[in-house]
Amino acid sequence: MSYPTPDQPQQPQGGQSAYPGAVGQPGYPAPTTNPPGRMLGIVGLVLAFLISIAGLVVSIIAKVQSRRAGVKNGIATAGIIVAIVRLVIDIAVIVAIVAGIVAVASKCAELGPGTHYVDGVTYTCS
Repeated sequence: MSYPTPDQPQQPQGGQSAYPGAVGQPGYPAPTTNPPGRMLGIVGLVLAFLISIAGLVVSIIAKVQSRRAGVKNGIATAGIIVAIVRLVIDIAVIVAIVAGIVAVASKCAELGPGTHYVDGVTYTCS
């Protein structure tokens, strides 16, 4: 097969492209516009804001897929970071809520049943 020069008309032969290596030719894969783990990384990042544990798991899976394919996936990395920060905040909030419930329960155990006003705070204990 001869390659066309700029002054020659480009005539494809036998159903082939005039340019060797063109997309669609046998032996030449189509270029990928979506690297492995990219879409999963986006899903992981979104989930990291909504459900931190799920976002962390999906982002880690996306990061592993991308690493195996030899491509970088900054979105998956961002999803991992956001999920970890969000998870720490979620745990702190849960600890604060539990501590508040324990404090109210112990105060009610001390005061007994009924409605009590202590230092401007109303406790309704049953």
